[in-house]
Amino acid sequence: MHSYKKIIKKLLKKNITISVAESFTGGLLSSYITYEAGVSKIFNMGLITYSNKSKSNLLKISANYLKKYGAVSYQTATLMVKNLQKISKSKLCISTTGISGPTGGTKTKPIGLVFFGIIYKNKITVVEKKFK
Repeated sequence: MHSYKKIIKKLLKKNITISVAESFTGGLLSSYITYEAGVSKIFNMGLITYSNKSKSNLLKISANYLKKYGAVSYQTATLMVKNLQKISKSKLCISTTGISGPTGGTKTKPIGLVFFGIIYKNKITVVEKKFK
């Protein structure tokens, strides 16, 4: 069994609601979650906020904030997950933002740079990864 299936089964068993706000993953995370039977009991919403406009409109992240920190940043991943929890009221929220390529990278934000935000029990964790 894939590890994500084990996680979803635990969430179902403990009745922990979940929502996701995805950027670079474009709905893939929501797809994996909703593939599991019975998940409608806990999956509240999956927002695909690929563009800055959608991050502003759906997640209430200001254009000035995005201009200051960039869409792909620790700060934006944090605000995405915080605002998602306010909107969804889910116990567990996850955000994804990154540069998947093949273009769009810079020296400071190369292709493969990804931030994952997680909030659970009011504790926020943001993980930065660099994939090749």
